[in-house]
Amino acid sequence: MKFVSTAGETRADLGEALTSGLAPDGGLFVPERLPALDANALAGCQTLPETAAHILAPFFADSALAEALPGICREALDLPLPITVIPGREKSEAPAWLLELFHGPTAAFKDFAARFLAASLSRLRADGAPERTVLVATSGDTGSAVAAAFHRRAGFRVVVLYPDGKVSARQAHQLGAFGDNVRAFRVQGNFDDCQRLVKRALGDRELLEQVPMTSANSISIGRLLPQISYYAHAVGRLSAQTRAPIDLIVPTGNLGNALAAIMAREMGLPIGQVTLATNANRSLPDYFAGGNFDPQKAVATLANAMDVGAPSNFERLAWLFRDRDLRDAGIDAVSIDDERIRETIVKTDRERGLAVCPHTACAMAALDDRRQAGNNRPALIAATAHPAKFEQVVEPLLGRQIPPPEALAALLQQPSHAEKLTSDYSALKAALRRPSRM
Repeated sequence: MKFVSTAGETRADLGEALTSGLAPDGGLFVPERLPALDANALAGCQTLPETAAHILAPFFADSALAEALPGICREALDLPLPITVIPGREKSEAPAWLLELFHGPTAAFKDFAARFLAASLSRLRADGAPERTVLVATSGDTGSAVAAAFHRRAGFRVVVLYPDGKVSARQAHQLGAFGDNVRAFRVQGNFDDCQRLVKRALGDRELLEQVPMTSANSISIGRLLPQISYYAHAVGRLSAQTRAPIDLIVPTGNLGNALAAIMAREMGLPIGQVTLATNANRSLPDYFAGGNFDPQKAVATLANAMDVGAPSNFERLAWLFRDRDLRDAGIDAVSIDDERIRETIVKTDRERGLAVCPHTACAMAALDDRRQAGNNRPALIAATAHPAKFEQVVEPLLGRQIPPPEALAALLQQPSHAEKLTSDYSALKAALRRPSRM
């Protein structure tokens, strides 16, 4: 399969799309078509790697990675994927579940896709090729997942940009704790500033000749594709119980994870409405309420990994529905403010016996609103991060400690260092030209 740019001037094979990250014309790579999928064909897939190898095979067809795909899936996606029942408040309430995506090495959903991208790029790297810099902007979780996936991986270095003071203390510690071939920079600005810097660097042809680079943000097609697979795997397991399409509620910042859910539905999986659960950053809710898509300056919230005012993947979403009315495509978006996040964390623990992170709380609030409005369809919530990553928010509200998972606890014991960086592009160029410490 070929991949085209949303800007309309580039066509590339999968290897080129993965390696470059951003299309040369400044657009984002998208598959030239979405393959149709027979959901019954997944019946024999017992594990997520098996499901992913089946789902992703059409995208990898005719590429240099086609034969390697099953091995990539086994290496990258062999992570726990529990599906937890959300206890209903009424006996008549339709079933709802949490898809726990936070059991990877950095306790966030982005571990799945970051590991997949790293495994793919490693296989594409030719012997003796120059070191490639993986440049990534993060609002909290992406950077640590990418750092973990590429840490000490020969032929790669990672440069992580995060907004200083706008990620949780544990997220910041993770970002600076890897060392070796991973460098973390505290940018004086917000996530949108970090994302702007990354896009500019990836489009700087002169710089790319000196410093070969790729992206590991959700602007990379290599991050987007594997996320389709865990929705397919979960819905395949649950649809036999419901015998009806399952609505998905996805906490959303840069829109990559939710776009993967929408793509899974468009490929033919039994998915119903897809709800984008955002925080106080309202670009998406305002659009789906009938306004223009009008990116705003990012607002800092308790759900900081979703503090995105200009979600990049809206460009891909608009391209996907370029011949249809996007507002009539079974997608809606809701905005949950900090007060409601706090309230939902407490209520979810007290009434349902579940501790959730601030991002998952946005989705839980959306579920509660649906039930109050009489929507009693089966629903699956993407639980995107372990609540222990946000102990400064969650623990005071619940009045108890949330023990971090083993991998996160080990990382928190490591020393951590991040370099200060202005949001001026010249400062980033100078930093990128400095040699790797490994």
